[in-house]
Amino acid sequence: MHEALQKEIALYEKRTPKSAEAHTKAQSRIPLGVASNYRAYDPYPIFVAEGHGGRIKDIDGSEYIDHNLCFGTLMAGHGHPAVVKAVKWALDNGSTFGMPHGMELELAEEICARYPVEMVRFGNSGTEATMHACRIARAATGRDKILRFEGAYHGLHDTALVSVKPKEEDFGDINAPNSVPGGLGIIKAVLDNVTVATFNDLASVENRFKQFPSQIAAIILEPIMMNVGLCMPQKGFLEGLRDICTKNGALLIFDEVKTGAKLGWSGASGFFGVKPDIITLAKSIGGGVPLAAFGASREVMDLIVQHKVFHGGTYNTNRIAMAAGLATFREVLTRENYAYVDKLGEKLAGGYRDIIKKVGLEAYVMRAGVNGALMLYPKEILNYRDWLKIDVDLWRQFWFGMVNRGVLAMPYWWDEQWTISVQHTEAEIDKHLAVFEEVAAGLAQTQKERGLKFVGAAGH
Repeated sequence: MHEALQKEIALYEKRTPKSAEAHTKAQSRIPLGVASNYRAYDPYPIFVAEGHGGRIKDIDGSEYIDHNLCFGTLMAGHGHPAVVKAVKWALDNGSTFGMPHGMELELAEEICARYPVEMVRFGNSGTEATMHACRIARAATGRDKILRFEGAYHGLHDTALVSVKPKEEDFGDINAPNSVPGGLGIIKAVLDNVTVATFNDLASVENRFKQFPSQIAAIILEPIMMNVGLCMPQKGFLEGLRDICTKNGALLIFDEVKTGAKLGWSGASGFFGVKPDIITLAKSIGGGVPLAAFGASREVMDLIVQHKVFHGGTYNTNRIAMAAGLATFREVLTRENYAYVDKLGEKLAGGYRDIIKKVGLEAYVMRAGVNGALMLYPKEILNYRDWLKIDVDLWRQFWFGMVNRGVLAMPYWWDEQWTISVQHTEAEIDKHLAVFEEVAAGLAQTQKERGLKFVGAAGH
């Protein structure tokens, strides 16, 4: 660990003693002391006391401009008045029934009006949505195999936990990557039915369809790969996937858990002009309440109607989630708000680029909708293996440096990205940039001193 990072971590520990104490206590009952592995990092995570608008306060009393926003779940920001009002109404009038109540149809209509789907079913998390999407794709095609991209993230069901963060010694030929389990407990039968290709490489996809003729049910992907910072599809890639699926009788699944609300009015399908067969949604569509959905054509969703595919869930369409979702679509994810956050996003990304150039940092900024990321690379990455070539401790110097100065620039982990909420202000973007300018000079100096010898092993 280099000296500049050591100093930032020492300052972090000095500022957050109550978080350290809370984490130590939590570990006695909760594995890693946190409720999700992604929330665990060294020396310990910040414990949060409250959040309002675009800011949070930790249990030590320090306030931060929040661009973590629950891993991108809160484009609405913390406690958006419209969402809070809707949730209070639902709590006062019956939160959940396990019976239909009419709001399901209202929210389904909102979704079908924006995305190229004809019917929708609801759930509670992105993991549920992608799990059901894969299952219904297999049922619709009568095939077992799902094609996914190396390094992508689609949730925590078994089909999704393949080649999420494979190690270099395991991942094999870039033209035909190995199917690598994302941990213990993934059985061989799952690995046999999940085949892996390389993002932005149509030849690797074609290769898999030739290797497994009439066996691949679907391709699932994030249209913008957001488990490696932010990796954009290259020109023609998404269109090529659409053509390959059509030609081979497979379905194209857009995992829009992240992009569906935050990229624009109609998500990635509208942004890129490519129509998938199935879309999954979650995160920001609920305004901070657990809510997910998957949608497709009537023909595909008719498999549920015919009882050929089973979909259920006790908490599906609970009225709290439906009320929050309707408030989010109608009062948060508006065209006016998209224009507003687009302005803030351009200001933040443009400011980062100016500062990077000014201090001589070898890096670039990628932005898509309300999401963006500082990418510590000399040129644009195109896939997971490109992303591995990062100086992890340089990124940690960036993250701790920003947090110590009151800006939670993004979630911890160098595969994440920032999110801008509709409640962030221009003044908060200005402060974010002022803090980054203070931190960036030190990053450039460290980068110059360390060179490339510390690059690599970015998986976690």
